[in-house]
Amino acid sequence: MGEQPIFSTRAHVFQIDPNTKKNWVPTSKHAVTVSYFYDSTRNVYRIISLDGSKAIINSTITPNMTFTKTSQKFGQWADSRANTVYGLGFSSEHHLSKFAEKFQEFKEAARLAKEKSQEKMELTSTPSQESAGGDLQSPLTPESVNGTDDERTPDVTQNSEPRAEPAQNALPFSHSSAISKHWEAELATLKGNNAKLTAALLESTANVKQWKQQLAAYQEEAERLHKRVTELECVSSQANAVHTHKTELNQTIQELEETLKLKEEEIERLKQEVANARELQEQRDSLTEKLQEVEIRNKDLEGQLSDLEQRLEKSQNEQEAFRNNLKTLLEILDGKIFELTELRDNLAKLLECS
Repeated sequence: MGEQPIFSTRAHVFQIDPNTKKNWVPTSKHAVTVSYFYDSTRNVYRIISLDGSKAIINSTITPNMTFTKTSQKFGQWADSRANTVYGLGFSSEHHLSKFAEKFQEFKEAARLAKEKSQEKMELTSTPSQESAGGDLQSPLTPESVNGTDDERTPDVTQNSEPRAEPAQNALPFSHSSAISKHWEAELATLKGNNAKLTAALLESTANVKQWKQQLAAYQEEAERLHKRVTELECVSSQANAVHTHKTELNQTIQELEETLKLKEEEIERLKQEVANARELQEQRDSLTEKLQEVEIRNKDLEGQLSDLEQRLEKSQNEQEAFRNNLKTLLEILDGKIFELTELRDNLAKLLECS
C-alpha cells in the first residue's frame, strides 16, 4: 500500500551550511512534524518532514548512518546521498531520546533488510553468463550509504539585546510633575502590554496558518477515508473485515471532526484576542496623545512660573528700595521733630520771660 507513517514527533529542523560546514542553517521558522515512513514495496525506511508543501527532510535510513546526540535537546545525522547533515532541536530530552531509539531501531531493520536482499541475490544468481545481463533490484542503493560521521557540530547561539528605555526628566512644577508621572506610568504599562500582545498576535497568526494547513490535511484525509469506506463496502467477500475497518475509519473521522471543532474554537479565541489587542492599541494611542498634551501644558506652566519668579524678584527689589526711602524719610522726620521740639521749648521760655 506504499509508504506509511510509523512514528512522528515535532522538532526544529536545521541543515549544515554547505559553504562553511560549521554553522547550522534553520530550514523551518517553527517546530514542524518529523516522521519515520516505511515503504513496504521497497522495504526501506525514510525520515520525512514537510514545511507546508515543501519537503525540508527526505532522508533514506541506511545501515551506515549514525544519529548523534550533541546536547540534551539536539541531535544530528549525516546523509551522504543528500550531501548534507541534518540537525533536529527538540523541546525536551525525552523527545530526543525517543527519536534516537527509533532511529537505531529502523537502522537495524534496514541492515537486516539489506542482508536478506543480499542473501536473496546470492541464492538466485547462477554461474552462467546468460543471466549476467539481468540486474536484481535492491531496496537499498549504494548511493544511500552514509560515511560522514566525523562532521563537526557547530554551536547554535542566540543573542538577545535588552532594550533601554529613555529616562524622564523631573519637572520643576510639583502639580504638573505628579500628572506627568501618572501618565508615564500608564504609558509604560500599556507599552509592556502592547509588546506582549504583539508577540501573542504574531504567534497566533503563525498558529492560525499552521492550523489551516492541518485543517486542510484533515479534510483531505477525511475525504480519502470516506472513499476508502465506500470501496470497502463494495467488496462483499470481505464483509466482516470491511465492517471492522469501517468502524475504525468512522471513529477516526469522528476524532478528526472533533479536532476540527477544537481548532475552530481556538481560531475564534485568537480572533477575540486580536480584537482585544487592537482595542488596547487604540487606548495606548489615546493616552499617548493625552501625555503629549500634558507635556505641552507643563511647558506653558514652566514659562509662567519663570515669569512669576522674575516679577517676584523685581517686586522684592522695589520693596527693598521703598524701605530704604522710608528709613531716610523717618530719619529726616525725626530731625524735624527734634527741631520743632526745641523751637517749642524756646517759644515757651520766651512766653514765660515776657
